[in-house]
Amino acid sequence: MQREKIIGINAVREVLRAGRPIQRLLISEQRRMDRDVAEVLRLAKERGIEIRMISRDTLDREARDSHHQGVVAVTSARAYATLDDILQIPAQRKEEALFLVLDGIEDPRNLGAILRTAEAAGVHGVIIPERRAVGLTDTVAKTAAGALEYVPVVKVVNIVNTLGELKKSGLWVVGAEAGGETVYWDADFARPTALVMGGEGTGVRRLVKEHCDYLVSLPLRGNISSLNVSVAAGTLLYEVLRQRRRGR
Repeated sequence: MQREKIIGINAVREVLRAGRPIQRLLISEQRRMDRDVAEVLRLAKERGIEIRMISRDTLDREARDSHHQGVVAVTSARAYATLDDILQIPAQRKEEALFLVLDGIEDPRNLGAILRTAEAAGVHGVIIPERRAVGLTDTVAKTAAGALEYVPVVKVVNIVNTLGELKKSGLWVVGAEAGGETVYWDADFARPTALVMGGEGTGVRRLVKEHCDYLVSLPLRGNISSLNVSVAAGTLLYEVLRQRRRGR
């Protein structure tokens, strides 16, 4: 497998806590005594991970000038889960299924932000397409701030076929669309649900929309005609949690 670089204090700390194999830890010499870095160093030492103190310039090159906060972990590339893997998770947790299907997210920061919110909201798995979408890059991992260690991500060849598999497993497939016929708070999210979010600028593709059970919309009262996809995803996921907590 290719190497992956986990960049930033929060992301590296969660990788260490999750027990993911790490080849080595790179720390900027200028930050070796910082309180924020102390826990990262402690966790690495407990696991016997190689720690290298290097100059800031060298670390900049290793992180390709990303905002690394003086901490970079080198590990094996993150493996994708399978659809069968994630379909088993709800029963294991004794919860109603909640999956997130992302139809063409291209901005790695948006994907990272969505994964971070998905982890916080208890999503059982995130599904992304193999083509015309961003994968699990270094930037995604950094923005997700450790969420990749806890949220399984599945990469599929065909989103439409995958929606069919989800339906066969008893899930309701709900697409988010500006012109959706149901306002999101009127939808029934207490049932096993797969939320489908579209890509930046284009939204959910026509064929994918046609394979949703129904479409929901988020009311917009201002002059801007749409929300950032990561904000929309967070709004919908927490409506799911609200309804399920109230036992709708």
